[in-house]
Amino acid sequence: MKKHLIPLFVPILLLCGCSESTQKKSFFAMDTYITVSASGKNAADSLDKVCTQLTELEGIFSVTDESSDISRINLSEGKSVEVSPETAELIGISKDIYRISGGKTDITVYPLVREWGFTTGEYKIPDKQTISKLLKFTDCPEITVDGNTVSVPDGFMLDLGSVAKGYAGKKAAELLKSEGIESAILDLGGNIQTIGSKPDGSPWKVAVADPNSPAETLCIVSVRDKAVVTSGNYQRYFIGDDGKNYCHIINPETGFPADSGLASATVIGDDGAYCDGLSTALFVMGEEKAAEFIRQNKDYEAILVTEDGRIIISGGIFPETDFPDEETRSRAEVMK
Repeated sequence: MKKHLIPLFVPILLLCGCSESTQKKSFFAMDTYITVSASGKNAADSLDKVCTQLTELEGIFSVTDESSDISRINLSEGKSVEVSPETAELIGISKDIYRISGGKTDITVYPLVREWGFTTGEYKIPDKQTISKLLKFTDCPEITVDGNTVSVPDGFMLDLGSVAKGYAGKKAAELLKSEGIESAILDLGGNIQTIGSKPDGSPWKVAVADPNSPAETLCIVSVRDKAVVTSGNYQRYFIGDDGKNYCHIINPETGFPADSGLASATVIGDDGAYCDGLSTALFVMGEEKAAEFIRQNKDYEAILVTEDGRIIISGGIFPETDFPDEETRSRAEVMK
């Protein structure tokens, strides 16, 4: 089987128009490359604090580090586990995302993700009996959070990968704001979080990757104080012996990689954790249900790209969207 790992970032910061006084820091954490640019007094010290913060979050959310909160939960055999406030908060957010998305984003799919080989790189197509068995251990409402104590039924395992980077961007933005930073952009492997406007007062320009050619820009959105998060079938996938592409995003209802007709789903909103989880949910939903969700949840904007190349953009962000050429623009339409 052939495997394909596409870098989860595009050159967002080339579009930010940073001033000479802007401080910039790049580092590796949370299994991705992270770049943070900030303007303001003590920006350099603030970026060092962000680096420390995100490294610490990686340590408590990891599914491979046996000392992490998530690994301790996964090895708990049904017993309650005391966790950090951040882990408890993010699991609570994940349960809420499960609720509002109708179960399309579920942090209990880890046994399925592992069975498909997305955690090890040893890809395979499980038989239906195995998937049916593992689906019995997939049910986010079974997670109990009481203060900083978390418990899951024996056999359940968590993976915060669908929400962790968005949450990390949110917490980093909160830290920077507490340090007096009023203008910043954070790129966590393609998960974008902005603070305020650019130093010159204009909006941040965030590129959305073309799922059919991820190194290229599909469109550019103008935002202030927003998160911009994309989920897509191009980011991590393998080609099975049957010749089909299987992406890393698992449909919690079927146990199979999502096959909704979408190539990518981008969500824009105030809260990075919710945008992260909901981008996964919209990708699983497919065009029609994703558009319905956005119509009913006015706090979010979305950009959907279908496998046949159509670009569907919600009305609130369409006027703030630019395209690299007329051919791309001709494929764009306002979400109905």
